[in-house]
Amino acid sequence: MSLPFDEFTTARCRIAPLRPGHAAGLAAITDASVTARVHFLPEPFTLADAEALIARSGPDNRFLGVWPRDEARLAGTVGVHRRGSRAVEIGYWFAAGVRGQGLADEAVRAIVTRLAVRHPESRILAECLPGNVRSRALLERLGFVPGGGVAQRPGRMLLCWKPQAGGRIDVC
Repeated sequence: MSLPFDEFTTARCRIAPLRPGHAAGLAAITDASVTARVHFLPEPFTLADAEALIARSGPDNRFLGVWPRDEARLAGTVGVHRRGSRAVEIGYWFAAGVRGQGLADEAVRAIVTRLAVRHPESRILAECLPGNVRSRALLERLGFVPGGGVAQRPGRMLLCWKPQAGGRIDVC
């Protein structure tokens, strides 16, 4: 299973794979409020770190950028990572200045929906620090529930996405 993603849009977002030219924008949105919660990010997160993270993208490991639909500034990133042969994990972070505006909800929802349609045989997972109330609430709004195994990262809880009642996926 590979995780191909081309550029697509939602009502308020443009979502596309991060490319080397996006490294400065990624470094700009990855401040201490992010690095304190994302275990694999160094503090401070530099341009070289952003370039290295983007370079790690491949068929089974994608970092997607999220931009407000009519703007050039990067607002967030969503990682999509194959976990074994039958699971996909998502993770995300967004710039401090756009939190609470619904962009993360809209972007992550669109990506999860695409994953569910393209890979119906795969479980969609997310790990979250239990104390990260806003992130956990976002995941729960999207249909993620605790359980489904043990988290791979220390101190995290594992959440598993459950489709709408009856296995239906609403796509509008």
